Order: sequence, then structure tokens, then C-alpha cells
Amino acid sequence: MLPTSVVGLIIAVAVLVFLVLRTKVHVLIAMLAAACIAGIIGGLSVNDTMSTISAGFGGTLGGIGIVIGLGVMMGAILETTGAGESIAYHFIKWLGKKKEETALAVTGYIVSIPVFVDSALIILYPIAKSLSKTSQRSILTLTVALAGGLVVAHHAIPPTPGPLGVASIFGVDLASMLGFGLAVAAPCIMGIVWYARWLEKHFPEFVPVEHLSKTDEQLAKDHTDYLASKENKNLPTLGRSIAPIIVPIVLILFKSLMALFESNFGFEGLSQSVIGQFIDFVGSPVIALSIATLLAIYTLGNHLSKEQVTEKLEEGISTCGIILLVTGAGGALGAVLRETGAGAEIANQVASLPISPIMIPFIIATLVRIIQGSGTVSMITAASISAPVLIEIPDVNLLFAATAATMGSLFAGYFNDSLFHIVNRLMGVTEVKKQLVIWTIPTTIAWAIGGTLVMVLNLVFGSQGSIIDPLLPLLVLAGCYFFIRSYDKKNSENLAPSNS
Repeated sequence: MLPTSVVGLIIAVAVLVFLVLRTKVHVLIAMLAAACIAGIIGGLSVNDTMSTISAGFGGTLGGIGIVIGLGVMMGAILETTGAGESIAYHFIKWLGKKKEETALAVTGYIVSIPVFVDSALIILYPIAKSLSKTSQRSILTLTVALAGGLVVAHHAIPPTPGPLGVASIFGVDLASMLGFGLAVAAPCIMGIVWYARWLEKHFPEFVPVEHLSKTDEQLAKDHTDYLASKENKNLPTLGRSIAPIIVPIVLILFKSLMALFESNFGFEGLSQSVIGQFIDFVGSPVIALSIATLLAIYTLGNHLSKEQVTEKLEEGISTCGIILLVTGAGGALGAVLRETGAGAEIANQVASLPISPIMIPFIIATLVRIIQGSGTVSMITAASISAPVLIEIPDVNLLFAATAATMGSLFAGYFNDSLFHIVNRLMGVTEVKKQLVIWTIPTTIAWAIGGTLVMVLNLVFGSQGSIIDPLLPLLVLAGCYFFIRSYDKKNSENLAPSNS
């Protein structure tokens, strides 16, 4: 017979899924309802349940609420001042002609760290459109590469709210989450860039018609004219554009490296020195993001009035309110599951399964993503449900587990994902099958690459890993590959001359 705590968890998750999928109830209320059900059925009194929910909600936001707020404030300044456009221009200039999709993917990878993905795509899309006209590149290829860089970074790298919330729920060091997210995101983006190039060959209708007859010399001149137009435009320099993004990352990583040097390389007492305490102070996420926000205001927004700066900062704050509430609700649900003992009960069963425990957040995030579409909600829900379980299992690498949750939330962006509609709407794509090929396949490729990487790394460097773990993402990746091959074959047959 199942323990009451596990029964409570099962019913709570079922109610959560039903409310999100079948009713108009917002995910915030659904998660709070699930927390109440899990607590009361799991054996807690009403008062204990409510106090645990409050403590879990407050504890989660107490650690990351200010950081999320500062991150979106900084992002609002970057949006307003043309910093993203400046970054894209410089990467295009460095990488040269015929590498525009790579330049846009790298731009998305960087810009999406502080800027919400939907807003960033709308802001940067005119760059892709302009490049399409001046370089005879498919708008489809450039937009998918840009959106791919944006969405993967948004799902994997703090201080974007989702990864930040997951790190907090799992109790993972933010510097470790940031560094590992940067590393895992890069191959996922490369996979999307490769697919974007494939799209260019198979959807020639997205190449600007007016440029199809141009010679290479004319196209080269168009490319040069584009660079000249951006050079003459009053954009912030690359250094000023990228500094607010790079500085907090470096400060947080310095703090983490100091702890590493102190514990492993004989630098005892380093953190107690004046320099060590200074690094500890500026490397705290709240201080690092505060410095970055001030840097953005006084280097990028120096032409804005005080009233304009205040307005932009407040606009940024208004965009993250619901994400803060959902993240806090996820922390509340996790706290209830820990308090009832459901985590410990399930941990005993999971330990005997032939899969790694880190597959749990990966699979849950994938399923929630399919159900309701939001990547942030998917990873927060997966972390809230799985963290109490995994913490009870000895030697589980919680960094790998947290990243598994973020990677799982990338799966198959489609109709219930707002970015799916933005990507296709910007390019005027209305045919459903084409929409799925354009955006659902590349996000699935990124999910498969990221999931495989995390599972293999856990197998090699972590513990509790299983050779079975990478099979699920690898099988899906193989499915994407065979879809591409079959699409190629079908097109070849349609183009082949008839014998009749």
C-alpha cells in the first residue's frame, strides 16, 4: 500500500495537470492548489500546510527575487538603447559574409541572458530582415538561427528567471549553474544553426526574389552597404553594449573560483583577506546584478533623462511579476513535498530503477512543456516536484539534475508556446505543417542535444548514472534526423523528371 504522502503527491500532480490543461485556472493558482492537496492528504494539518507554503514561497523568492528584478531592469535598458543591434552588427562584421546566421545565433545567445526571449526576438528581427535583403540569405534561416540562440540561452543560463529559480530550488551554486548553462547551451545552438541552414535549401521561397539575379559582386556590395549603414548609425559601442552582460557573469564566477582556490589549491584564508572579502561582496548575485544595472544606465542610457530611465526600469519590472509568483509557488510546492516526506518515500523507489535520478526532472519538464507550453513553468514545476526526491538520494549531482530540468523544458515548441507563434508570425508563415517544420523540429533538436550532453556528462563525471539515460534524447534526435532525410528524399522525388 502506498504511503499517504505519496498518494498526496500523485493526486496533487494529477490536479495540477488537469487544472492547467483543462480549465482556465492560471498555473500560479494550480500550483498553490496542488501544494495544499499534497500537504493535507500527506498528513500535515491545515495550519502546518499553510505555514509550509508560506515559508517555501518566501524562502525561494528571498534568494532570487531581487536578482530577477535587477536582471529584467538591466534588460530593459539594453532593449531601449540599441545594445542588441550593436552586438549583432559587430558579430556580422567579424564573421563575414555567408556567416550571418551564426552571427545572429551568437547575438541571441548573449542578448537573451538579461532580456526576455519574446521581446528580444521582436527587437532583433529587423536585423535579420535587413540582412536577408542585403545578403540573399533566407529570412527563414536567419530568423530561426536568431530565435534558436535566444531560446536556448533563455532556458539554460541564469539570470534568466527559469534557470535562476531552478538553481534556487535545487540549492545549486549560481556560478556553477551559470558556467554549466553557458557550456551546455552552445552545442544546442549549433544544432539549431545547422538545421537553419538546411531550411534555406528546402524553402527557397524565403530567399528575397529581387536578389536572386544578383551577381556575387553585387551581393558583396549590398553586404558592405549594410555594414556601412550600421557603422554610421548612432549605436553604442560593442564594449558598452556587452559590458552589462559580461561583468556580472565574471564577478559571480570570480567568487566561485576564489572558493575553489581556497579549498583545493592551498589558499587558506583567502576569503578572509581584504581582497577576498571584496570579491565575495561584488560576486554576490544581488551586488553583481546591481553593478551591471548601474553600468547599463550610465554607459548605455546616458542620453536618456531621469524620467525615461525610471520609466524603462519600471516597464522591465512589470514583465517579471507573474514569473516571480510562479517561481515562488514552485518553491512552496517543493517545501510541502519535503515536509510530508513524499520525497524520501519516492527516493527509495527511484534508487532501484535502471535510470539515473536526474532523468526525473528531465522527463517531468518535458511532459509539462508538452502540456502547457511555457519553458519557465515547465522547469520550475519539474524542479519543485523532483528536488525533494533527489535531495534524499545519496551522491546525486544536483547541478546536473537542475540542468536536466532546464533542458527538458526546451522540448518541441508548438501551438501552446508563445514563441512558436511569434517566430512564424514575423515571417508570415500560416501553413501549420510548415510552422511545425520551422520551429518545433529545431527546438526538439536542441532538447535532444542538451539532454544527451547532460546524461553523458553525469555518466562520466557524476554518480548514479546509467547507460540507459542518453537513449531517450538520442532516439528523439535520430527521429529528427530521419525526418530530415525523408523530407530530402520526398523533395528529390518531386523534382525528378517523369518518365511518362
